[in-house]
Formats: sequence, structure tokens, C-alpha cells
Amino acid sequence: MIRPRLEVAEVFREFTPAFVEKYGDTISPDQRRVLRDLARCRTAELGGHVEECDRCGHRVIAYNSCRNRHCPKCQAATRAQWLDQRSAELLPVEYFHMVFTLPREIGPLALQNQRRIYGMLFQAAAESLLTIAADPRHLGAQIGFLAVLHTWGQNLHLHPHVHCVVPGGGLSPDQSQWVACRPGFFLPVRVLGCLFRAKFLSFLRRAYERRQLSFHGQQRHLEDPALFRQLIAGLREKEWVVYAKPPFGGPKVVLKYLARYTHRVAISNYRLISIEDDKVLFYWKDYADGNQQKTMALDGVEFIRRFLLHVLPSGFMRIRHFGFLAHGHRAEKLELSRKLLNVEQASEIEPATQSATEQDRTEAALPPDLCPACKVGHLVVIEKIERQRTRSPLTTDTS
Repeated sequence: MIRPRLEVAEVFREFTPAFVEKYGDTISPDQRRVLRDLARCRTAELGGHVEECDRCGHRVIAYNSCRNRHCPKCQAATRAQWLDQRSAELLPVEYFHMVFTLPREIGPLALQNQRRIYGMLFQAAAESLLTIAADPRHLGAQIGFLAVLHTWGQNLHLHPHVHCVVPGGGLSPDQSQWVACRPGFFLPVRVLGCLFRAKFLSFLRRAYERRQLSFHGQQRHLEDPALFRQLIAGLREKEWVVYAKPPFGGPKVVLKYLARYTHRVAISNYRLISIEDDKVLFYWKDYADGNQQKTMALDGVEFIRRFLLHVLPSGFMRIRHFGFLAHGHRAEKLELSRKLLNVEQASEIEPATQSATEQDRTEAALPPDLCPACKVGHLVVIEKIERQRTRSPLTTDTS
């Protein structure tokens, strides 16, 4: 398997001391945990074990993973397991990809109120889709869909948006038939954008009135009701972007597509190039310039600052299900949907291991204990490696 030339963990180990010196007073507990976990991932600091092949005697030292959801190295196994579970839930219909994006003016407020603002983003996007789909003038059906929160753009700036993957149809109001959408068209994006804007601003205004929002630093002026109303008025005049990507085919394509979005972190190790003159070089795609791939150089401290913008609060669910795919009645509604579509069971889907991204595919497809030397034997643990505690630049202890 091709290994990345540079890893986020190496950047953290190199520049965390300087980052802490500059921003130490502003680092949240969740961000501290990410800095610590990613730097230690698969190193002696987390301990591990020695494995030996039962066939050829080849030995491998395997260090433990941090299992932090923001770690680029710890997503392959989680992604494959999640996709395996989702494969049984896919329907043999056309699928659509909708993207709901918050205006950039919301970004600073979102950073200070992540749970509240990102929760509103999910709720506004979901209610917009469910409402317009239920309208007889459009689809007239109860739909179901999966939504994934991303907060980054290619340059690591804050760019909160939700990706929604939606089957092309839904259950009729009396649940007696499957209502299919028109081929190649799901719902009107301009209508969705208007409703999305109205719902989000309503949620935002209500949260302000209930004093559920925090304002610090450069956002403190919004504590003034007149200035907050001015912000709302300006946002109401903007056109909010709801983007519908071209529809993709049946379940096999959907699984491959989901693998690109569900367990992604702000930047993968495979986009990193090198560290030169205290700058981190990485690839990025410039959507404003015809999707050209370019190279960006960021000061190491600034790279860490941007990465940490996308650390979500502990326990915050960034993958959610709505409509007939909501957890409370998913199995029942899927069974009904298949019955109405004359499908006895879930369509035959490629295993999730074949649907992973190129970086994960080889790793996920092979047995985890297969000997890398002889490719025949299996690795067996013969020795445990204790954790080697070192002093962290983030704390005064060694934990």
C-alpha cells in the first residue's frame, strides 16, 4: 500500500509547541485532545504489541491507534464497518446529492456556538427537504435521507455545509405506494434555498431571544439587539446556496460516493506534500478556477489553527438520518418501501471494503492479520509493548 509522504501527526509534533505559545489561552479541551491524540497515534506513546507470522516468522511492531474521529489514520476501519451497515439500507432507485451551505457571515458565530449553530444547520436543511418533498405541488411524499456535516473548504477555511444523500422518491401520505420523482430531477433548489434561509434565520432569532447564543471577542457587538437584527436583515437579503449535484445511479454507486463523505476529516494525509522553511505544503482544489489542483503553503502554526477550526464538540453527531430513514422506524419503513418497490430484499451491493476510497481500499480488503512478507501466514501477538509516556507541550503532566 502506498504510504503518504507526510502526515498531519508529523505537522502537529513539529509545530504544536509554537502553536501553544501563540494560541494556548484559546484552545478548547476538545482541540487539546485532538492535538494530543493525533500526535501520539500509532507511536510508542500509546503502547502496542509485537506480532509474528505463524508461517515465515516475520515480525511486525504494531502501535495502538488513537481512535479519534478527527484523525486521518483512524477512519478506514470505521468507514468500512459503517458502509457495511448502510449497504443493507439502500433502495434500487436513483439517488440525489443535495448540499446546504451557510453564508460566510455565520462562520464566526458558528465557531463560538458549534452545537447550537450546526444543530440548526441540520434541522433547517432536513425540514426544508421534508417540507418541499411532502408538498403535492412537488413530490407529495415522505422521503428519507442521510445528512453529513462538513465544516471545511479545500483551503481549510471555515465553510459549514451539509451533504444530503436522498433516494429519488418516497412513501405516499397513506403509505400505500412508492412515489417516484421525475428521472434526473428531485426538488427545485431555489425553492429549497428560500425555505432553508427562512428556517435557519427563524431558529437563529429564537435562540438569540432565549439567550442561547454566546458572543465573544469580535462577535461581542451582536449582544446589542439592534446590531443582531441588522445581521439577520442582511442575511435575509442574501441568496442561500442549495446545490444539487447530478444524480448518480443505484446502490453500488451510492456506496462508493458515501465513502468519500461520511468519515472524512478536514484534510487527509495524502494531500500533504512536505514541510519546508516552517511551512506546510499541500494540494488543494480551486473550485473558483475550474477545479484546478494547486499547491498551498501555510505557516505550520496557521495550518494547525485552521485544522482545529473543524474539531467538533465531543458527542456531537455529524452523520444523521431523517424522514423514513430516522432511527425510530427505519427498519419498518425500509421493509415497506421494498415491498412497494417489489423488492424482496436489499439489492445486491458490493462489499463496503470495495467501496472505500483508493487510500483505504487495499488496507480494508485484506485480512488485518495477513503477513505482509509471505502473504500467506497470519500475524500472532507474541509480546505487549507498554506505553512510553513523554511530556506533552499541552499540559504540565505526562498523561
